[in-house]
Amino acid sequence: MRRSAPSAERNKEPILEVLRRVLPEHGTLLEIASGTGQHTAHFAQALPALEFQPTEADGEMLPSISAWCEGLANVRAPFVFDIGKLPWPVERADAILCINMIHIAPWQATLDLLKGAAHTLGDGGVLVLYGPYRRLGAHTAPSNEAFDASLRSRNPEWGIRDLEKVAEVANGHGLSLEEAVAMPANNFTVVFRKG
Repeated sequence: MRRSAPSAERNKEPILEVLRRVLPEHGTLLEIASGTGQHTAHFAQALPALEFQPTEADGEMLPSISAWCEGLANVRAPFVFDIGKLPWPVERADAILCINMIHIAPWQATLDLLKGAAHTLGDGGVLVLYGPYRRLGAHTAPSNEAFDASLRSRNPEWGIRDLEKVAEVANGHGLSLEEAVAMPANNFTVVFRKG
């Protein structure tokens, strides 16, 4: 029942290092695009004072998320979630986490994510995004440029996003870019804060 993504195993600890610094000590964390559930389980074990709400657009992933998180008291049951439908089913969250989604979704999904996050987070709430980004209009590595071309060949609406453009849209919703932490494999953990 558990599915496994090698990239999740590789990046879960570096991401957790950032989360330990930027997440609130207590409260509800809404995870968007939970994938296999590996991240959810790893972070929930490491941060037991936070309550995790995993979600996924693909209903076929829910059994995997549940299997990874079995026995973790601070993880709610996952559910199918369409970020484009407001209001979101989670009315309030102290933190929102979204890993490796915005480059494998249309740009509209990023717009919906930022709008919904601003609506759902309280003042001081944090939105954490992880994945590859272009910086100042350029790719940060040849491997990212090749990955971007591969994504766009599969779906012209997909692709690695410009961090500055994402930050501009976020700022329009009252979410300020706090930091962009360089990560292994030419990725970034990007932290926005409301208010």
